[in-house]
Amino acid sequence: MFIGIIGPLCAGKHSVAKWLVSKGFVYLGLNQREHAGLETLLFDKDEDILNHVTEHWLQNFVTCDIESMRTLEIFNKRPFFMLIAVDSPMSLRYVRYVNRCRETNHNEPTIEEFMAQSDDELYKTAYSTAFNKNMQETTIHTNLNNHSRLQYLETPIINLMQMADLNVVNSYDSLTSLYSCLHKLDIVNAERLRPSWDTYFMRMSDLAASRSNCMKRKVGCILVKDSRVVATGYNGTPRGLKNCNEGGCRRCNDAVPCGVGLDVCLCLHAEENALLEAGRGRVANGFGVKEVVYNLSYGMDDETAEIFEEAGVKLRQHSANNH
Repeated sequence: MFIGIIGPLCAGKHSVAKWLVSKGFVYLGLNQREHAGLETLLFDKDEDILNHVTEHWLQNFVTCDIESMRTLEIFNKRPFFMLIAVDSPMSLRYVRYVNRCRETNHNEPTIEEFMAQSDDELYKTAYSTAFNKNMQETTIHTNLNNHSRLQYLETPIINLMQMADLNVVNSYDSLTSLYSCLHKLDIVNAERLRPSWDTYFMRMSDLAASRSNCMKRKVGCILVKDSRVVATGYNGTPRGLKNCNEGGCRRCNDAVPCGVGLDVCLCLHAEENALLEAGRGRVANGFGVKEVVYNLSYGMDDETAEIFEEAGVKLRQHSANNH
């Protein structure tokens, strides 16, 4: 496992790294960077780190030296890489920074100065301003393509944090409390890199639910046999009818309480749709009803006729020849 840790100033990134080192992880870093007193295996380039973890993939590694999208893209090439974002309240981060300055005999910043420094690191405000000014004054930069510009311009940390696989909120005033939280999160669980079958199929169900057109709720279903997907389904109006979210189901589009008027609801359950999809192959070219012939009258003849007409299905009552 290879873990990368990112976050704003004094959020606790290296504290999390130290906890991982205590669990057997090896800390990797780049030369000319600060590593908070951690015993560090140093490299010159991001690619060198990637090559090392690839050659020693059975070991566990951690780094805090991720400051650009380019670096993240390099590390993300490996399926055993996981990105953790650590955040903390501004006031608590300021207290930590002041304590750090006192320990190292540096001048203590005001809260305003700390906020400016933190914002610059998170959003790259000062850097991007200087870059834009340089772009206007230097003609050579006008020939850079978009990809080169992105590599030149450092990525705001906030953008990288949004891509994290796991978010840790370090609102604790002691390492003991933080480490207790990390232990409960079970960060080193291998399932975070390769999900179990249940987690895998549940994620697929969530994805299927995103296709739902029912106005009441989103539901997805996956039918599985021997860990293989048989069919997927989501709730909504049947094929051929107007989608529920476009007014296809009167019941769902009215503000009726849960469980009321279900007898006139046109939406199919996700499970129904999945079962119908699973059995679709058995009827080969015979699916797609064009005409329905019925004998006895239904209690909802008018509504049924309206639905069939919308779906393009001819409805005809059978007339028996009794002579």
